[in-house]
Amino acid sequence: MNAAPNVTASYPTGATRVILVLTAITCALLELIDATVVNVSLREISGSIGATTTEIAWVVTAYGISNVIIIPLTGMLSNFFGRKNYFTASVVIFTFSSLMCGLSTDLWMLVFWRFVQGLGGGGLLSNAQTIILGAFPREKIGMANAIFGMGIIMGPTFGPTIGGLITDSMSWHWIFFVNVPIGVVAAFLSYYFVTDDPAAVKPKRIDYWGIIFLIIGVGSVQYVLEEGNSKDWFESSTIIFFSVMAIIGFALLIVRSLSIDYAAVNLKLFKHYNLVLGAILNFLLGLILFGSVFIFPLFVQISLGWTATKTGMFMIPGALFAAFSMPVVGKLLGNGVNPKNIIWLGGGLTFIFLLMLSFSSPNSSAANFYPAFILRGIGMACMMSPIISLSVAGLAAKDIGQAVGLSNAIRQLGGAVGIALINLFLTRKNAEVRGGMVTYVTDYSQQTAERLAMMKQGFLARGYSIEEAEILANRTMEGVIFKQQAMVSYNQGFFMVALIVLCLFPVVFLVRNAKKQASLAVNDAHE
Repeated sequence: MNAAPNVTASYPTGATRVILVLTAITCALLELIDATVVNVSLREISGSIGATTTEIAWVVTAYGISNVIIIPLTGMLSNFFGRKNYFTASVVIFTFSSLMCGLSTDLWMLVFWRFVQGLGGGGLLSNAQTIILGAFPREKIGMANAIFGMGIIMGPTFGPTIGGLITDSMSWHWIFFVNVPIGVVAAFLSYYFVTDDPAAVKPKRIDYWGIIFLIIGVGSVQYVLEEGNSKDWFESSTIIFFSVMAIIGFALLIVRSLSIDYAAVNLKLFKHYNLVLGAILNFLLGLILFGSVFIFPLFVQISLGWTATKTGMFMIPGALFAAFSMPVVGKLLGNGVNPKNIIWLGGGLTFIFLLMLSFSSPNSSAANFYPAFILRGIGMACMMSPIISLSVAGLAAKDIGQAVGLSNAIRQLGGAVGIALINLFLTRKNAEVRGGMVTYVTDYSQQTAERLAMMKQGFLARGYSIEEAEILANRTMEGVIFKQQAMVSYNQGFFMVALIVLCLFPVVFLVRNAKKQASLAVNDAHE
């Protein structure tokens, strides 16, 4: 590689900095929102293009696979093509593919353009973070990471809300079309305001073999996580095949990365102690962030009967609390507060939030959940910014891009693992709880007989025949059992995620020189 350029530190100021940061955070939000925006619209999309429930899941899977493949490559691609060129190209690719997604008339056309959209979006996330980091002097790095963290927290939360509102008021096509005008403006702003990283070192050539091994490894893992539950995991030969391919791909990637000096993914960076701990913390953070966002909408819609729109609107205040807390956390980090203490506080608040949800009942309402989600917002803000800072603390400026890409990829992977684990847990817990409940619902149970007789009389009073009333009474009883088993399962699911939060504490304890390194997260980035 060429030597890193030796230039004087220079930072944008005034309106230039504001425009640059807004452009970067908007692009990061677009990428994260589109990861979840289609989730509430899948039923409408499948009906419109004639796809089955199984087939339509590929609209989500394609984006996730391409996203997690490209994110760890963004450091290398940015250094090779220049940050300005690569970021602007990513905006253009994301915007054009969004247009084509909206214009898609069949399933596989939509899946193809969602895959391309994920390639463009993946290039936005990590580069947005490096752009924001480069816009602030090192003593304000905590604030820079807080700004980026707002997008990470708000994106997955706002995605389903925006998707539901747009689908209900217009059509599913507009969840993609809405990206186009924003993307066009972002592309122009990126071209005129984003600059190349002066500390970047251009690799002497592109590591094509490393890219191939990464695609095999990460793509296979993402497929297994996305499709494993629906295919009954290792009972499926397809899941076994892709699991083996993932092991082979990662093994070859590690060997390749450690044997050359222009690796597509620089795994040699993991010789840095705090980067290893940062990777573990980012993985757990992704698991907690995406896992809690994933499980709550299912819980309230299935167990409490909330609509998708009501669920999405409820999530907004908690996300806003997180957004407002982020600058406060950034200020504390800038003032030298030990980030270990902030992470422990955030973990404690998040644990209490999940513990509160684990005691929900059929009579729970939105008013019962607001205090818990306020705690979640503050807790996630306290964890997010310090962990992002610690992941790059002490690294040389030329390695920041690669480290940021690795950290974001690991956080995204943690989210995928979290969702897969929760899906698996809920599937098995539902079966276990139902098995325990139905043993009490028999012809020999007096309570069951009395409840069914009461339901039957109610339907007879409404004018149904005896046969119809009996069928409806049995169906109603089945519905009652299903809601109760779901309530118990989701409560235990929240408790499981709460236990995962506790895994943060011993890892944070192992972080070295946290106070010093978080305030100097970038080592003279432009010197």
